[in-house]
Amino acid sequence: MIDCSTIDVNTAREIATAAQQRHIDFIDAPVSGGVGGAQAGTLTFIVGGTAEQYATALPVLQTMGKNIFHAGEHGAGQIAKACNNMMLAILMAGTCEALSMGVKNGLDPAVLSDIMKQSSGNNWALQVYNPVPGVMDNVPASRDYQGGFQVDLMYKDLGLAMDLSQQSASATPMGSAARALFNLHKSQGNGGLDFSSLIRLYQ
Repeated sequence: MIDCSTIDVNTAREIATAAQQRHIDFIDAPVSGGVGGAQAGTLTFIVGGTAEQYATALPVLQTMGKNIFHAGEHGAGQIAKACNNMMLAILMAGTCEALSMGVKNGLDPAVLSDIMKQSSGNNWALQVYNPVPGVMDNVPASRDYQGGFQVDLMYKDLGLAMDLSQQSASATPMGSAARALFNLHKSQGNGGLDFSSLIRLYQ
């Protein structure tokens, strides 16, 4: 069994234990890469399970993804995914904030994006997922934020990250701030839009 959903760590571990009792191999293998990655077969799989289970599942995962990581034992895939998506939310929020400020002060968002991509503010959102309409083709911002990774899903994943931070007494002030921003955006009826639509909160 290969579970590619993003769920809480304890549930992943409980399922693994139940599967083991039935002599079934189970791995948690949440994905990163979005709709575009799924269509192109370039997803990243983050696997939690034994080394033997990982080795067995690897040929299957390689038909669907480009980057396959063995994060550790059962549940480790979910931990890594929570960390990754919390970072993604923080980066997107910061990118929206900076671009919005630049535009409100008279800058062209495409020019500002190019400047930051070649400077210390460079990040994944600027490179391949710009949140400003008209700056980049083939991203949700160019389709009125349809498709992509929904605000509802990002908010759910940030909730998983906050649960994880509480269980481990990890300080996540920026993750908490990002979750509050996405919660506010969601509460205004934007849950079905791509998460890059967060820039509308600043406009």
